Amino acid sequence: MIILGVDPGSHISGFAVVRCEGASEVLLDAGIIRVSTKSTHQLRLKQIYDALTGLIASHRPDYCAVEMPVYGNNPQSMLKLGRVQATAMLAALNREIPVVEYSPKQVKKSVTGNGNASKEQVRYMIASILSLGDANALPLDASDAVAVALCHAHRGPETPGGSYRDWADFVKDNPERTR
Repeated sequence: MIILGVDPGSHISGFAVVRCEGASEVLLDAGIIRVSTKSTHQLRLKQIYDALTGLIASHRPDYCAVEMPVYGNNPQSMLKLGRVQATAMLAALNREIPVVEYSPKQVKKSVTGNGNASKEQVRYMIASILSLGDANALPLDASDAVAVALCHAHRGPETPGGSYRDWADFVKDNPERTR
């Protein structure tokens, strides 16, 4: 299974492509999509859409996991983030790739065990999980996207966006992931 993880941002969006085979998780690609701050918001959305459709064409993911913008003090910023999220979803859905959404707390808890972890803690944990070496080599937005993809990998495609009731259910559904 190949998962495209997206951390939407109106100026910088993170992306990651993770391949999962049994208990093995391999990072295939990760980085950021930086759009011009001089462009209109609409043109930035198109640039993000074009970049994501290119990634989808190259990696042919089975799922697209997107982090939801769930908080903010500025309504205009939240509106812009929501549009970027919708752009990412549309890029996948136009290629018939199922899309799942996760809150930042779900993503952080899935990767670190703490729903309030810092971006640096998330980056450190994904580097550890995937044996990436220098955690600081990955931009924070890219490491957030890796965490989104891993969140979906850990929750399983059978329950998109859902969660297990308890560890016993997870172990029952994922015996190869336990040691």
